[in-house]
This record gives sequence, C-alpha cells and structure tokens, in this order.
Amino acid sequence: MEPNRQDTDTAQLMEQILYEVKRVVVGQDRFLERVMVATLAQGHLLVEGVPGLAKTLTVKTLANTIRGQFKRIQFTPDLVPADLVGTRIYNQKTGEFSTALGPVFTNLLLADEINRAPAKVQSALLEVMQERQVTIAGETHRVPEPFLVMATQNPIETEGTYPLPEAQVDRFMMKVLVDYPTDEQEFVIVERVTGPAITVQSVATTDQLAALQQECRRIYVDPSLVQYAVRLVSATRTPERHGLKELRPYITFGASPRATINLTEGARALAMLRGRTYVLPEDMTDLVADVFRHRLVLSYEALSEGLSADALVERIMAKIPAPQKPLEHEKLVA
Repeated sequence: MEPNRQDTDTAQLMEQILYEVKRVVVGQDRFLERVMVATLAQGHLLVEGVPGLAKTLTVKTLANTIRGQFKRIQFTPDLVPADLVGTRIYNQKTGEFSTALGPVFTNLLLADEINRAPAKVQSALLEVMQERQVTIAGETHRVPEPFLVMATQNPIETEGTYPLPEAQVDRFMMKVLVDYPTDEQEFVIVERVTGPAITVQSVATTDQLAALQQECRRIYVDPSLVQYAVRLVSATRTPERHGLKELRPYITFGASPRATINLTEGARALAMLRGRTYVLPEDMTDLVADVFRHRLVLSYEALSEGLSADALVERIMAKIPAPQKPLEHEKLVA
C-alpha cells in the first residue's frame, strides 16, 4: 500500500526540521534524536555533559526552526522560585497589583546546571514540568504549548551543587549523556564557528509541532512490546522474579510506572522519526538506557563495586529478550 499524503508530509516536515538544526549543530546525532523524541512525546530531558558540547545551541536552534520561544535560565544557589515562575508587582500609580510572568512561560526552556539551585527552586520547576501550569498568588497560569524543559548537569564539579530530588528526576522522560565529538566532527565545528554565520530557516510553526505530537499518539504499539516494557521495569524492582537474584543487593529502588509510560511514548516518537506508523522492538531497546538510568537508586554496595545504572540495565536487557518483530503492523499497512 502507498503511504498516504499525510504520512509523506509528516516525514518531509521532520526531515526539514532535522536538516535545519544539523546545518548549525555538528555531530551529536544521538543527542539531537533524543531531543526530537522528547519533543514529539511531550516529555522533558535531563542532559549530562561537560561544558561546550552544543547543548544550548541545539535547543536554541530547534526553537528557531519551529518558530517557538526559547528561554534559558542559569541556575545558581541564590535563585528563588519567583525568578522562575514570576511574581506579583505593586504599581504605585494605579495602586493595583499586576502579575509579571517568569521565564518558564516559553516553548523550549533550558535549565542550565539545574543542580546548582536549592530544593525550593527545583520544586517550583516541578509543578511546571508535571502540570504545565504555574500558580501565582492563587491564580493559575498555563504555560504555552508545546512546552519542553531541557535541564543540564555538569558531571565535573560537585562543589556548591544540590542533588535533585527523586520526585523531580522521575519527571524527566530521559537522561542523556553527551560525549565529546570525534576529531573529524571537531574540525567541522571549528570551520563552522569561525566561518560565516549560518541563518536558520523557520520550517514549521508551533501549531504544526502540536499536530505532530497528536499524530505521534496514533503510532501503533503492539501489546507484546508494552508487555516487554512492563517486564523490564518490573525487573528493576524485583530482579529475583526474573532470574536476576544477583542484582537484588545493588538496587535500592527500581523504576516507577512513569518509566513504562515514557518508554512506550518514546518508542512511538522514535518510530515516527524513522518514518514508520508502527513501533518495532529496536525503537524500544534503543531508548531503555536513557529512560532508566536516572530512575534507578543504586545501593552503596553497587557504588563501592563501581557499578553504574547503565551496567545494571544492560544485564537486565540481556536476561529479558525483546519480543519478535510484531506482525500486527502488516495489517495496518496492508
């Protein structure tokens, strides 16, 4: 069966968005793919990487490409919740209070070095991420749609940082690790940065992006794949039930049901990015580490043995095989 016109238009629009971003950002294909997955699945992204790896540039360029608003907040220890969400201002001339909305009222929000701010500031961001709204002096204000928070953490410095509360970490759809570029990529980076400035073209509107997000919800996920996601999450909580008794001393707390939901939604978005209307097992397996790594609370025993969350997830995936490629999609495309 021929792909319908809507599918073709969707694929073209996704290609145009990626093409424009890649004109500016060199390499970081995996990171960019995860940003697009989070955007389509309406999730939030936690990014860990040393400074200078184009984290800010990627989100800013994406915002320009979809004609969305972009704002960046540099998190510091002296930040207060009002600096994020806004506050009430008294006007002496009129004798009335007016509401000044904070920088969270945007489409793409970059929370730079999120672990530098105290818990009360992180909690203020928590409401916006989960409820997509802010309450100021008893009044509720909705943030614009689409809305994506991308928070960064610097893995080098720990002085003057606050650990993120577990409840907040769980609200991030994925945690992505960004690495240094290759020598060839770095050569191209230098050429682009020191060469003529590149102007990014706006190829989509925020309304078109919202339509893409709705379309993403219609991507078919076979029940066997949802069951696979459930088994993987279950193995992080009770490894002994899945023949992984040796992992029990290493995991204090496993992943929450949000992990199952995010894995399914993320696989849908990745399938859509790859030009399909149905999810294949590899769409899900490619995202497992990103969805799980920040949700596992490791024991002191695991830390003392130098075990990372990624290593434990790898062992779980080796024990629990992905289902065979579902045949259901053949009915959809027949």
